[in-house]
Amino acid sequence: MTRMTPGEGSGTRVLGLIDEHLDSIRAQLTDEQYQLLLTRLRALADTPPDDSRAVRRALQAVRLCLVALPYGHPVREALDSVRYAGTATAGRPVVLRTRHLLARLTADPPPPPDTAAIIAAVERRLLSAPALSAAEVRARYGGSAPPPELIRLADPDLGDRFPEFQFRPGDGAPYEVVLEVNRVLLADADPWGAADWWLSGNAWLGGGSPSALLGVRPDRDLVGAAVALVEGD
Repeated sequence: MTRMTPGEGSGTRVLGLIDEHLDSIRAQLTDEQYQLLLTRLRALADTPPDDSRAVRRALQAVRLCLVALPYGHPVREALDSVRYAGTATAGRPVVLRTRHLLARLTADPPPPPDTAAIIAAVERRLLSAPALSAAEVRARYGGSAPPPELIRLADPDLGDRFPEFQFRPGDGAPYEVVLEVNRVLLADADPWGAADWWLSGNAWLGGGSPSALLGVRPDRDLVGAAVALVEGD
């Protein structure tokens, strides 16, 4: 497994490996996944370098685009090693490294992706998953507001939708591990990114989607996979 160089932030290390292995990344991701990666790299490059929380959130969004890479890929190995980094977010090196990467990508620019179309395609896929309406969820809480950690997705036709995997099939209460992971994934700020993590294949967890592994894999495995994605610089 690729380990972190002493003193080197995990974020800048991963960005450097993206730069180094861009062709193989492109070969492993679908068109939608690759265009979304470029879109999120641009968002990271535009993030104010001194806003460490915003940089961490934007970097997390980039990492979410890379979880489909197979074991053995250098970038996946670097992502796996993030859990050992234990460093605080250093915004300026991450943003500058991203800008350098994008400068290389745009030296011979491909046609710019239609960002709105990419995001709309991802949102349509996530909204197609089984979900509860806002009224159904409020009813489970006696008319009170549900926990803010729950993922709620804004459907333009149906209003707020709560992906159904978040709730136990028996009593209908939310899984505690879902609330914990959603806090790690900053689901209140980026519900679409958190939903994508839960509903997409995850190589850390053997290729299955985390949502399908609720009650199957130990909770600590799900939390560990989420922490590994976002921890470090």
